[in-house]
Amino acid sequence: MDKNAMKKMAAERSVDFVEDNMILGLGTGSTVVYMVEALAKRVQAEHLNLTCVCTSIRTEEQAKSLGIPVKALNDVDHIDLTIDGADEVDANFQGIKGGGAAHLFEKLVATTSTRNIWIVDQEKVVDTIGRFPLPVEVIPFGSQQVFNKMVKEGLNPEFRMTADGQHVLTDSKNYIIDLHLNKINHPHLLASWLSEQVGVVEHGLFLDIVDQVVVGAPNGVKILTAK
Repeated sequence: MDKNAMKKMAAERSVDFVEDNMILGLGTGSTVVYMVEALAKRVQAEHLNLTCVCTSIRTEEQAKSLGIPVKALNDVDHIDLTIDGADEVDANFQGIKGGGAAHLFEKLVATTSTRNIWIVDQEKVVDTIGRFPLPVEVIPFGSQQVFNKMVKEGLNPEFRMTADGQHVLTDSKNYIIDLHLNKINHPHLLASWLSEQVGVVEHGLFLDIVDQVVVGAPNGVKILTAK
């Protein structure tokens, strides 16, 4: 089955968890695009009363264009449920996010949420996270020094660049350094080290956050629940 078809299956199934009068977090990424489309259909068909908080400018623009009400994170007192994608998730429900350079906003919304659901195709479910490069958002000032420290630690860093050789900028106008690690055996230790580095704004390790993962697979949708 085509990967996009699996993403769409997971995305459409995830909106079944949305209930009337929810404050809902909307993630970012290619799978989330399908989810927002499916959510808009439910809102229109069932006249759902929702308030949505978006994790990126592009998700906000899509939601508004489809008639979904949007508020800023600062303007809500809680979030009932966030539905987002993930770049990798392992058997212990630890994940990597940030392939779309939105993990700072995504983590702010996720940690404000009572529940978190990730929507993925089955290729994103792995034994050990790390094959997908780990994104780290850094401020531009002194970013080369942060990069150099990561080199010394053997983290195989690489600035994320555009096709024309410019630094990729996040919605906060920061840079992204991707760490090419292949395997992360001790994600909590790495997360602690990264968080301690001056100049690091946020990393893409999402640990002990997700409650359920909706997986699109050739034989249908699987729902995995964290213990």
